[in-house]
Amino acid sequence: MDNRETGRQIMRELMGAGYVEQKDKKRNAFNAVLHEYSEEVCFARVWARNGIDRKQRSILNIAMLTALNRPSQLRHHMEGALNNGCSMEELREILLQAAVYCGLPAAGDAFRIAEEVLKERKLLD
Repeated sequence: MDNRETGRQIMRELMGAGYVEQKDKKRNAFNAVLHEYSEEVCFARVWARNGIDRKQRSILNIAMLTALNRPSQLRHHMEGALNNGCSMEELREILLQAAVYCGLPAAGDAFRIAEEVLKERKLLD
């Protein structure tokens, strides 16, 4: 399996086959290079590394995406974190920790996104 397919497989495992299909629908002659970079570098090279497990990588991503206020990516990585074994309680604590260091506005947005994802998965009323 080449790096691109390795990356695509990891994306499927993290966020589901539907996520990869949606990304493929958005691919065009202009943005294909960015999609390939994401598949080959982000997922095939970094996410596939040993040293820390996928759950730990998800925790880091949630904290960083909260700090950067990137709601679209945060939503995807919330899904991935749940798929990687993060519990609702762990997500709450990650976001509370982020509130202290990233600020309430960023954490407030992240809590809102997390609540939406948790409700969609029927993990929260």
